[in-house]
Amino acid sequence: MHDIPDITQTDPLLRQEAVAEYIDVSMATLEKWRKTGRGPAHIRVGRLVRYRQSDLDRWLRQQTVGGEAA
Repeated sequence: MHDIPDITQTDPLLRQEAVAEYIDVSMATLEKWRKTGRGPAHIRVGRLVRYRQSDLDRWLRQQTVGGEAA
């Protein structure tokens, strides 16, 4: 049997409702971003959509404009 590391223990998968609430956008906006490739990377598990916390954090950092962080 193969030992496959469980990345969800250190990199949780978030439901789209939690992501929409966290970044303060509507579910419709999140869906539009998925369809156009503009939003954070996502995972499809069958019909379910999930987001890795690390992908969401990376995407949020990429949205930073101006100031010292840019």
